[in-house]
Amino acid sequence: MGLFEALCDYSHMPREARCAAKLQSMRFVFACLFSLVSASGLLAQEAANHVDLYAHFDTSMGEIVAQLYPERNPITVENFVALVEGKKPTLTKDLKFGYRPFYDGLTFHRVIKGFMIQTGQVKDGVACGIASIPDEIDSARSFATPGALAMANVGRPNSGSCQVFITVAPQKYLDGTYTIFGHVMSGQDVADRISQVPVKNEKPLTPVIIRSVTIERRPR
Repeated sequence: MGLFEALCDYSHMPREARCAAKLQSMRFVFACLFSLVSASGLLAQEAANHVDLYAHFDTSMGEIVAQLYPERNPITVENFVALVEGKKPTLTKDLKFGYRPFYDGLTFHRVIKGFMIQTGQVKDGVACGIASIPDEIDSARSFATPGALAMANVGRPNSGSCQVFITVAPQKYLDGTYTIFGHVMSGQDVADRISQVPVKNEKPLTPVIIRSVTIERRPR
C-alpha cells in the first residue's frame, strides 16, 4: 500500500471521486511537510536568538501557562507551535482542511479527576487529521510531579499528533510512554479545577472552552 492509500481507504469510492480524494490527500501531505520545515527553521532561529517559549492557554476557567522544551523535544514543540499558530492545515468541524489556530475554540474534551485534562479533538471522534509524529521520550523529564504537558496518543508508540494533556497529580508510571514537551509554570490551580468538573464518560457536562492558545517568545 502506497503513502496516500495508507492515509485513507478510497476503494469504496467511484473512480473520479477516488482520484479527487487522492489529490486532496497529496496536497495535504505536501502542505504539512512544507509547514513542518518552515516551523523547524523558525524554532531554530528562535533558539539562536536566546528566547524561551511559553504556551498561554486562555480557558473559560482561567489561564494556564506552560514552558515548552524545544531543545529536548524539537519535533514535538515544532508541531505544537505550528498548530497553535495556524501554520499547519488541520480538519475543521465540517471535516475540511484549513489553516487556523487549531486549539482556539476547542474544549477539554476528556477530564479525569486526579489524573489529567486533555484537549485537541475537533469534535467527538474526530482528531486534527495531521500525520503522527515520533515520540521524543526524555529520561530527564518525569510525570512524578503534576503539571506535565504531554502528547496524547492512540495507545501505541509514535502515534501522537494534536491531542495534548496536562497532569494534575503525580503519574510516574507514565514515564517512558508519553512525550513530555512542557511543564505548567502558572495556573496549575486552574488545571486542578478543570479536572474536578462534573463529567459523564470523562466528558465535562458543561464544556470547558479554550478561548485561545498563544505562544510567548520570552528573552532569556
